[in-house]
Amino acid sequence: MIGLFAIHKRFGENTVLRGVDLSIREGQVTALIGPSGSGKSTLLRCVNLLEIPESGRLELDGLSVAFDPKKRLAQKDVLAVRRATGMVFQNFQLFPHRTVVGNVVEGLVTVLKWPADKARARAMELLEGVGMTEKADVYPSMLSGGQQQRVAIARALAASPKLLLCDEPTSALDPELAAEVVEVLAKLAREGMTMLMATHDLRLAGRIAHHVAFLQGGEIVEEGPPDAVFRNPVDPRTQRFVRTLAAGGEVI
Repeated sequence: MIGLFAIHKRFGENTVLRGVDLSIREGQVTALIGPSGSGKSTLLRCVNLLEIPESGRLELDGLSVAFDPKKRLAQKDVLAVRRATGMVFQNFQLFPHRTVVGNVVEGLVTVLKWPADKARARAMELLEGVGMTEKADVYPSMLSGGQQQRVAIARALAASPKLLLCDEPTSALDPELAAEVVEVLAKLAREGMTMLMATHDLRLAGRIAHHVAFLQGGEIVEEGPPDAVFRNPVDPRTQRFVRTLAAGGEVI
């Protein structure tokens, strides 16, 4: 079990997260949904400490990290949390000067100090898993958006993280390319990868998530299985959000 407890985060005078509690079961996919500005991406970034909460606690892979505005986090704790997580960004963030396999190898060689041959073997294994072995030696500029995101997923999995974080993994893609990425994520879900994703795509959440949390105003308003949250929401704010998406043609 991975846990977030009473997480508060603000930027200047703007409070983005207001005491968020969330449990993520190992081997399952949890989707964060909600309107823009609700705090989904910020919560995701707090998990791997790209953003440091003002207060609260994170429990991950045997670690317990408490946040206190008067104390600086120990660097060893930051590194341990980041080693236990892999991050897939909305806009891929591949190294343009590295080939596909070079992007996947980079962290293994530079950060974890793996031998080059071992790192390449691991990278090719992961590229096979996302259907990208035939593009191993080309550069990101020669790939479609869907292909770049599949490489980004392989890179995030390179160090065998306990938790895969996905920040709007399909929002920069047209529907056909998004389908490629959804299929890769669905395969990981079937294999038991623990995932936490922020998404506007309820079709993605409905297909692969085991648990959904709806955020609004920096708080978790409602959570539960996708069918319950999407088809029979209890809180009026969740009801309004789902109705808005349905009116816009979103298929749930």
